Amino acid sequence: MDYPKSLQPLPSHAKKVFEGIIFDVWQWQQEMFDGSIQTFEKVSRSSSVGIFPITKDGKIVLTIQEQPNMDEFISLVGGIVDVGEDVLAAAHRELLEETGSKTSDMELWYSVQPVTKVEWPIYVYVARNCEKIADLNLDAGEKIKLKYVTWEEFLEIIYLDEFRDKELTLYLLKLMKDKQKFKELENFLFQR
Repeated sequence: MDYPKSLQPLPSHAKKVFEGIIFDVWQWQQEMFDGSIQTFEKVSRSSSVGIFPITKDGKIVLTIQEQPNMDEFISLVGGIVDVGEDVLAAAHRELLEETGSKTSDMELWYSVQPVTKVEWPIYVYVARNCEKIADLNLDAGEKIKLKYVTWEEFLEIIYLDEFRDKELTLYLLKLMKDKQKFKELENFLFQR
């Protein structure tokens, strides 16, 4: 699986100056256009997975979430890839934990690094033919309700301020400008 390209890659000579629980801070000396030298900085964090679950009857599963110190939001299923964990394994784990579902048909949809100053790869998977097999198994800092929507309903939800996956909204809006490519996306997601 290809690592998504950052708009400002972390240079190999960058030094880690802080190691946190979620974020690490990196610094490096950068020559400017006028020949002067400045210190540049970037943070890094663990990779994340987002899952676009589709049930056997064609409904998309979204989460309505509450987390400490945050307003309620709507998002894809997903979370952090644990240290040493395979990205696809993390996607299957998050699908099971947050929806109680499993699938044998999970495929990488796209990957992105949405923030220039943060080294943060996000891998988004489509999970087709999801089948509920268990109760939700949530982290202590999560409250999740599931929302089952049609494709048309989902395309309205992406415009809501409460929809947290802004990189997905941008991705879809760009695709909507080309009817052929958007139709190809629908065919990919729903295997039509």
